[in-house]
Amino acid sequence: MTPLIHLAAEAEQKSAEVTDWAGRLGWVAGLLLFIAFVYWLMRQGWKWRGSLQSDLPPLPTAPEEPGEARLTLHGRYHGSTTAGQWLDRIVAHGLGVRSRAELTLTDAGISVVRPGADDFHIPAHALREARLDKGIAGKVLTEGGLLVVTWAHGDTLLDSGFRADHAAEHAAWVEAINSLSPNTPASTTEGTAR
Repeated sequence: MTPLIHLAAEAEQKSAEVTDWAGRLGWVAGLLLFIAFVYWLMRQGWKWRGSLQSDLPPLPTAPEEPGEARLTLHGRYHGSTTAGQWLDRIVAHGLGVRSRAELTLTDAGISVVRPGADDFHIPAHALREARLDKGIAGKVLTEGGLLVVTWAHGDTLLDSGFRADHAAEHAAWVEAINSLSPNTPASTTEGTAR
């Protein structure tokens, strides 16, 4: 068969007419219900995790007079986890909400301003350490691509992950936070082994 005749034969062929509309619509409706059910389950899991973490006290707010800014950082807040447990996400009080963030380090601590989410403050006395790491609950980056701040909130130690728009700023933040915190171990520039 020549190529021209072959193309003409293909053009004459038509796809089969749909004869079972009810069956197809049933499958589509079933698929949509399944997707909605999976979404509902994920939402319930998020709420359940929040209720398990309801013993966390409310987040501190920035003081009226925080003092002069030592450093500022523009970037993203990637979430908080239980310290040392990089997959144990904290969702209570909006800490599980990823957002843009602006951090300001003063003698009073770190103010975290998050458009579209609740702002919070990490008091200087609550700071434990800062380090460079590569991941936190659902976000994995290159080695040293994440600034992780460990801090005490109530009776719980938390790791909060931030990524600056310019990752070169992370090292200065690690040094400044660790010099501000009297609780800092000797070497905290690299993350814990996983």
